[in-house]
This record gives sequence, structure tokens and C-alpha cells, in this order.
Amino acid sequence: MPPYRTFFWKKNPFIRLLLPFASGIIIQHYFQPGLPIWLISSLIMLSLLLLSGFLSLSQRMKYGFLAGVLISLLLISAGGVIAVLKDIRNDKNWFGSLYKQGDMLQVTLLEPPSEKARTYKAVASVDYIIRNKKPIRTKGKLILYFSKDSSFNLQYGSQLLLNQGPEPVKNPGNPGSFNYRRYCLFQGITYQVFLKDSAYELLPETKARPFKRFLFAARKSIINTIRENIPGEKEASLAEALLIGYKDDLDQSLVQSYTNTGVVHVIAISGLHLGLLYWLLSLLFRPLLKKRKTRWAGTLAIILLLWLFSLLAGAQPSILRSAVMFSCIIIGESLSRKTTIFNTLALSAFILLCINPFWLWDVGFQLSYAAVLSIIVFFRPVYNLLYIKNKLLDAAWKLTAVTLAAQLLTLPISIFHFHQVPLLFLFTNFLAVPLSSIILLAELFLCIISFIAPVAMFAGKITAWLIWVMNTYIEKIESLRFSLWDGLQVSFIQTIFLLAFIAFAGYWFIEKKSKAFLIALCSLLVFAVLRSQSFIDSDQQQKIIVYNVPRRSAIDFVNGRDYRFIGDSTLLYDDFARNFHLKPARVLYRLSENNNLPDFLQSGNCISFYGKRILLINETTRFLPAMPQQEIDLLVLSGNPKLYFTTLAKTFTISQVVFDGSVPAWKSRYWKKDCDSLHIQWHDVSADGAFVMNLR
Repeated sequence: MPPYRTFFWKKNPFIRLLLPFASGIIIQHYFQPGLPIWLISSLIMLSLLLLSGFLSLSQRMKYGFLAGVLISLLLISAGGVIAVLKDIRNDKNWFGSLYKQGDMLQVTLLEPPSEKARTYKAVASVDYIIRNKKPIRTKGKLILYFSKDSSFNLQYGSQLLLNQGPEPVKNPGNPGSFNYRRYCLFQGITYQVFLKDSAYELLPETKARPFKRFLFAARKSIINTIRENIPGEKEASLAEALLIGYKDDLDQSLVQSYTNTGVVHVIAISGLHLGLLYWLLSLLFRPLLKKRKTRWAGTLAIILLLWLFSLLAGAQPSILRSAVMFSCIIIGESLSRKTTIFNTLALSAFILLCINPFWLWDVGFQLSYAAVLSIIVFFRPVYNLLYIKNKLLDAAWKLTAVTLAAQLLTLPISIFHFHQVPLLFLFTNFLAVPLSSIILLAELFLCIISFIAPVAMFAGKITAWLIWVMNTYIEKIESLRFSLWDGLQVSFIQTIFLLAFIAFAGYWFIEKKSKAFLIALCSLLVFAVLRSQSFIDSDQQQKIIVYNVPRRSAIDFVNGRDYRFIGDSTLLYDDFARNFHLKPARVLYRLSENNNLPDFLQSGNCISFYGKRILLINETTRFLPAMPQQEIDLLVLSGNPKLYFTTLAKTFTISQVVFDGSVPAWKSRYWKKDCDSLHIQWHDVSADGAFVMNLR
């Protein structure tokens, strides 16, 4: 009998295909070899594979491993090619490389506009650049923001002529913050534009695909059904998210509650939803599936309906992964062929990365596969820890074992991305998972009988009550002071070694292999060393951070793991702005507030901090010429004071100027010209992200 490792690779060939393919995607993203290098590499590998076919049988047997190496290298090249081709910036017709100042853009809305706090938002394709009244065919997507004071009658397929130039999608640029620019790029979006009525013209023609129009109409119909029959704003918005993944109406504080208690996955459309739908469809089409002659019809119907639901739910990576996986399982069963779940997972990941290689960086994609893999590997060992005779208690223990198993591989990834651990996730999942399944079934029933108004109203009220119970329970759990361990920070390398420790420790626990135990121990040791070094670095840090917070001033003075905040007091009470703009950096640097920093002296607008002199100017102030001039290491400008650098330079010798987020763009443009003429370094946080001055 062959060794288990050899047997595993033979039973799961798509894992051997997926790993080098994903490696090529990663290499292209971080090192950018470019399409010519990948094509040359592919040609060389193909040539060598063809030449190997002319070897004698004995030589092929002797050097058989070389064919595997060449195929792996070819797959690496294929991954690189896919990553290049799917990056819109590499397309010769990308509008970002063709657009010139003064050009007009003809765009088509790819979705119905959604309402935001201050604007309407929609993603549009750029079809043409209009230059000197001549159209130039282009590709690419951009985000449109429409002011709320405009007359609004746009829909999916509307075509617009924009006479306002786009600007690149920007990151907030604060340390540790979400990389919004990369997130948009991975969806093919590179630019954005803010429009008023005068900045665009609505063209009479529309450009809409019938099937996509049907999907949007169906989504709108479902949302209307939910709104008409489910009372309560919170309840209706959560019902929309649960059924079709529509999250525009979701209350952000409610989403935060689900996140903090470890059950946000019930809101995201995923395998749980598709699994329930698959179960229902299997019952519905059982008569067809039982007969050999009609089995193909039942199989095709189930697959089509699963994919229709996936598209209705927004075609997110988590549900696409499930749709691909269920399709493979259904087809395998219809052909009476069983495949391993590892092979099915690898196949679904391979297909998804061919569609969009950048889903490799999608948090939902990572957590989805980690959760499924963790359940497959660890559920049985966890479940076998307890033997319970009572069937009801045993079912409860199974649910608990699934939850525990899923956490083992997802926990390090969650900490890396979200910097927190919900300590009571067992209690919240124990109710939320089965209850959300019941709610989902109730919503499906509501949509089916929506044409019978009295029954629909009754079903809606029952569904609303179930959602209210779940929301109330989640919010009560979140209110407990010990429900969340927040502010955790692990680096990417630390996460890799932590995952390696869990994986090999689990392998040792299941298979009792001493080598796995040794690797797990070494991984844990490296993780501990890296983590200890990160704490030492945090204790020794000294820096000044000027944050990019729109229309507000925010500065942190950092000594070790303590910080002192200077800036707009409104940020102390605005939880969203503080958590979005300031908290990521404080988590990254492991900071706690301390207003009694050593060597911090403030006199009016002048601050001395570890030998650095900082001047803050947020209002018009008159400065008298001085001889000798005072040295200023950092000048931070806020708001819109009346200020001339030529006058200021007679009083101070300035090393660095920073314009914070409250400085108007037009004002900073004038100041930048003054700084350039006086050879003073400047930094605009609105354009360049936060300014970080390391003092040690």
C-alpha cells in the first residue's frame, strides 16, 4: 500500500494544480514580472515537456519527477498570465492610460444607484472617451457619486456623458487602515468621480443586458416583498441581507454587534444558505433524481437554480465558492462518481481564481475556505472528545463541535484582519446558526406565498419576531464586558506560523506523527520569538502621527505603547470616525491612551516632544520677524487660517510642513507652491495619507 502522503496527492490532483497556480498569481502581484516573462516561461516549459516525450521508457521512468516539476512551473506561469490579463491596468484600451485633461467620458451604469449618507453611488463602465467630438473605445470601471441635491432618475443601464474628469481611488492612508484602493483595483475599479447636475448629461439610450436586468428586477421585487411584509427597520434590513445579501439598508451598529460576537457569517451569504437551498431543491426534485432517465433533468434544474440564487445574492466569492463546490458534488453524484471533499474544494478554488485571481486576497474567500477545511479536518476529532447517549444533547454537541472546529483555522486569519476575538462565540453561534436557518426558510416561504396578502403578512410578522429575537440576543451578549477581546495585533508572518502550529498540532493529534509534533513545536517557538520581538519594538517606539481624517484634525504623540491625542474633540465622541481612521493605527502600534507622556511640553500652539519642536496653526495668527529665527521641526496646518509662508519664514526655520485633513484642497494648493519656492518639505495627508515621523 502506498504511503498516506502519496495516496493523498493521487486522490486530490486539483490540490497539486491549485498550489502552483496560486503561487504564480502571488508572484505577479508582488513582483510584477510582466506578461512577456510569463509567456517565455510558459513556452520553455511546454517545449521541455514535449521534448520529454521523445525520451525512452526507461529514461522517462528514471526522470519521471521532472515532468511533475515542469507541469508545476507551467502552472505557476499560467497563474502569472491570468493575473496580468485580469489586471485592467495592463489592457491597452484601459481608459486610465488614454484619458487626457479636457476629454469627456461616456459611461454606462452597471447597477442601480444606492443611497448613501450624503450621495448616491453606482459603479459604471467607461465605454468611450470623447476627444474633439470623436469617440475612442475604452475599457474599465469607475465609481460615480451623485450629490443628493441633483434631480435623480438613473437606473441600471443608463448612459451618461461626463464633462468632469475622474480622479484615482484614494486610500485613507492611515497606518493599519483598510486598503480601499487595492480592494477597488481587484474589482477592476481604478477611478472615481463626484458629480453634480451640471457635470453630466443623461443620454436617451440605455445599455442593459436582459438577464442582468431581470436579476436586478428580481432583487428589487424581493426587497419590496420584505419591506411590505416584515415590520421594523432593523428586522427588514437584516432579512434583506440574510436572503439575498443586500446590505445597503443594514444598521452599522447591528453589523458591529454581529461582528463582535462572532456571528457575522450568518449575515454574509455563504455555504450555509446554499446548503439549505440545496436540501430543499433535492426534496423538490427527488422524483426526477430517482429515475435514471430523468436524473439529468433534476441535476440540471438544481444546478441552474443554485446558480440563479447565487447571482441574485450578488455573486460574492463565498457563495460562488459554494455554488462551484455544490455543482461539482451534484455532477459527481449524477455520474455515480464520488470525489474527496479536498479535491472538490481545490477545484472550486481553482475555477474561482481563473475567474478573478484577486479573490485570493478577499477576506471572505480566505475565511470561507479556512472554515470548510477546518471543519473537514477537525470536526470528527473534536466531536469524539465527548460521547453523549441522549440524541438531543448529542445534536447540540455536534453543533458545538462544528463551531469549535471551524474556529481553529479561521481564528488566526480573523485576528490578522479584524484584530479581535469574540470570547462568547459558542453561545452566540449556538442560537444564531439554527435560528438564521429557520429565518431563511421563513423568508423563502414568504416570497413564494407573497401573492396571498393575509398569509404573507402573517408570515412576515413571524419572521420579524424571529429576527428580533436573534438581534436582541446578539446585542445582549455584546453588551457583556467580557464578550470581546479587542486590540489584538499579529503580523502576516506571525499568522503563517500560528496557522502552521495549529495545522501540524492537529495532524499530530489525529495521526500521532512525531515529525508533525516537532514541526508544530518549532512553529510555535518561531511565533513566540516574533511576537516577543514585536512587543520589544513597540515598547521602544517614539513617533508623531498626523492622521488623514476628512475635515478634521487628529495627531497622536507616541512614546512606547502610550499615546496622547491632540485634535478635534468631536473625534472623542464619533465612534465610527474614530474606529475607522484612528483605531487601526493604535492597534497596529499597540497603543493605549496616556495624557501624561514624559518629555511632552505644550505652551499654546507650541509643543516640545523628545527634542522636536512642533508648531500647530489652526487660526489666523500674526508672527513677528525674529533674529535669529526659531527652528521648527514640524509645522502642522489645520483649517483655513490666513497665512503667508514668506512672512512665516522670517520668524521660523521650518524643516517639515504637514497639511492635515481639515485643510481645504484649494488652500493647500497655494501653500504647496509657497513651500516649493522656499524649498520647504511638505506633506498633504488628504492626498498622500497619514504623516508618520519616527523619532527613534
